[in-house]
Amino acid sequence: MPDEKTGGADKLARILPVFEKHQQLIHRHAPSFIRHVLERFRQHTLDASQACAQLGLSRSRRYALATAYTAARARKQTPLWPPGASGGNHAASWPQPVFELLTKRLACAPPCPYSFAASEALRLHHFKLDRAQVRRWALENNLAHAVPLQKVLAPVRRWQRAQIGELWLLDASPHRWFPHSKLSFPMLNMLDDCSRLFTGSKIYERELLLSDFDFLPAAFLAHGCPLRIYVDYHSIFFTNDPDALTQLGWALKFYDISFLYAPTPQAKGKIERAHQYWQGRLPAYFASEKITEIAVANPHIHDLRAHRNTQEVHRELRQIPQRAWDQARKEKRSVLRPAPRCPWWDYVWSVRTAIQVGSDGRLPIGTQRLRIEKPPQTKVVLCRHPNGHHSVLAAAPNPKQKPALLFTNRPK
Repeated sequence: MPDEKTGGADKLARILPVFEKHQQLIHRHAPSFIRHVLERFRQHTLDASQACAQLGLSRSRRYALATAYTAARARKQTPLWPPGASGGNHAASWPQPVFELLTKRLACAPPCPYSFAASEALRLHHFKLDRAQVRRWALENNLAHAVPLQKVLAPVRRWQRAQIGELWLLDASPHRWFPHSKLSFPMLNMLDDCSRLFTGSKIYERELLLSDFDFLPAAFLAHGCPLRIYVDYHSIFFTNDPDALTQLGWALKFYDISFLYAPTPQAKGKIERAHQYWQGRLPAYFASEKITEIAVANPHIHDLRAHRNTQEVHRELRQIPQRAWDQARKEKRSVLRPAPRCPWWDYVWSVRTAIQVGSDGRLPIGTQRLRIEKPPQTKVVLCRHPNGHHSVLAAAPNPKQKPALLFTNRPK
């Protein structure tokens, strides 16, 4: 009795010629056979899986053939309809630097999201990939992510404002941004509610008033001044006295900008999703680039933000944020105002303290006591600027007057 392997080989040798002859017969009569199968599928005597199996095609290709066959039948051209051939794979081959970039971004800990890896291929090598292509490549090369947990569905979302500049969303997100670091640093993010354009994104050592005084004027100079800023009830934004303003609230009011307070944490869904966008990308990016310092990280964030604004399609808007921004400007749906050329600008965006000149005619500025050309016991305003220098004014900022600068150690 022949063994199982020999018997299997003999059986295969007998079947192969018959199979090849059958394949030749199929190819010789392929158009008629394909029309016959598609007609049976149209009459529901064959289901989709049976039709695919008989034609040896995928579901998508079978669907395309069935659509073309139905159109030919409507034109009464069924006997003459040729099925045609598949277009084949005409995709461009991936350059070697793209493979190296994907390996670098996906092999780090934590790994970059697939969408971010595709975005990096476009930003750094001008080679467009989809998230699904990167995921398929990662699966084939043992670089795939672990299966994520099922997310809880988000509450109903508030739709965006109709005009750019009508409302900007501002919030801070403490997170462990750097690899192997146990420290969490706050990242300030600001988003235009209409276009979803990031107007600012920057990491700071601490969430202080000086951080906002550094962050906000840079965004206003780059994009213009909005009408309102959407914030929470943090003490930087809100006081228990409804008639009082914080220093930041006063600075914004000086340039006719007001706060809108989110009633609940859930009402800040848009800016929270912006935080998730960065939290999913930056730790992996910093790990792959071996970035461990804030001063080095922020220029990279600036480049990534610019790429996101100008190249990546927003999932809800279904268009690029910069395109939505430009379209709103073109349609005159903008309430932005240019940042004013104001002599008080640098002093409004500073932490101001009212102090008196000492009996010796000096003031404590930083770690020194410096002489001021004012009589003793005169009240002056000490300004501490975000970049670390100090200024002394004769009076608080007033739009009806010009600043009287008594002292400054601003670096030239």
